[in-house]
Amino acid sequence: MNYKKIILKKDKETSIERFHPWIFSGAIKYGVDDLLEGEIVEIYSCRNEFLGTGFYSSGGSISVRIFSFEKEDINQDFWNRKIQSAYEYRKNIGIIGNPKTNAFRLCHAEGDGIPGLVIDMYAGNAVIQSYVLGIDNVKNEIVLALKETFGNDLKSVYYKSDKVLKDSVNGYLYQNGDIENIVLENGNKFYIDWEKGQKTGFFIDQRENRNILTKYCKDKKVLNTFCYTGGFSVYATNNGAKEVHSVDASQKAIDLTDKNIELNNATDIHKSFCSDTFDFFKNSTEEYDIIILDPPAFAKHLSARHSAIMGYKRLNATAMKKIKKGGILFTFSCSQVVDKYTFVNTITSSAIETGRKVRIMEHLNQPADHPVNIFHPQGEYLKGLVLYVD
Repeated sequence: MNYKKIILKKDKETSIERFHPWIFSGAIKYGVDDLLEGEIVEIYSCRNEFLGTGFYSSGGSISVRIFSFEKEDINQDFWNRKIQSAYEYRKNIGIIGNPKTNAFRLCHAEGDGIPGLVIDMYAGNAVIQSYVLGIDNVKNEIVLALKETFGNDLKSVYYKSDKVLKDSVNGYLYQNGDIENIVLENGNKFYIDWEKGQKTGFFIDQRENRNILTKYCKDKKVLNTFCYTGGFSVYATNNGAKEVHSVDASQKAIDLTDKNIELNNATDIHKSFCSDTFDFFKNSTEEYDIIILDPPAFAKHLSARHSAIMGYKRLNATAMKKIKKGGILFTFSCSQVVDKYTFVNTITSSAIETGRKVRIMEHLNQPADHPVNIFHPQGEYLKGLVLYVD
């Protein structure tokens, strides 16, 4: 197939030769005048050397997201191989075929060499989320690739990108029999609403961090803030916690949390509160042995980085003031523009402000089914700490 060419300016090919998948608009010499949004293009150096193939985008600073560094036809066989490769990786790390877990990420964008594409699997149901129009253009090929890889084990494919792509429509692209919305994660049961829930319906990236909580929660009083579907709350109630409180500003999130608590037969030790977390801390007289801080991204762009850091500092200082002596604090940031070193320094500032003695017990991050491409360090977005607060 013949693809249109984009030619880079002199000396702008270095990062591509190191397999970084992004082409910034300032690196382009010419070739974009007649391109369509989401079109597949080939990238060449100023010396007419082939560098890669990717999706073109006119919006934002990233003009091309490369999905292949080899000169090849981008056909159905190509997408079959991409999805099969992602599948084999998950099989090799033990997440596919795990009898206690049937919810996992199958494709993690740049981490799996397909920028703009996220696929989460829920008990055989694939939920696709697209972040670039190029993926929207090949969604039918992705569905065929999923059917080729999973066969009859694929129950449905739901496409969800309307909030990202203006003209995209959410809905099922494939269905094979009855759909099961209840999944297992490390033996814990969760109801997943991928049609109306945030992202693909569940934050799979906290799976291993939720499991770490089970080491510490026995006979403890636990507070889970920004609880969303109650992931940490369910793990605590199922693993010996004395009492668990869940807080979220969204009533829909609280309803999902209550539904998951009931699904796990733990209503007797759980209580939920629909409240802003800062207001809850201000008004509550409760004392907790363990507090979980898992807020949404405080900054999605570099311009908001400073205000995000101040937000994390304030939130963690507030929790440190409220937690019992000898308490354990789980704290996270999913803001990509706040790196792990900045995050640790921010939490250190919170400890200094409160005057509490704080020790780092564990460093936390995203699980192996959310891999970081070594050539694309920006993919490391989730960072966390387990802290002992004297």
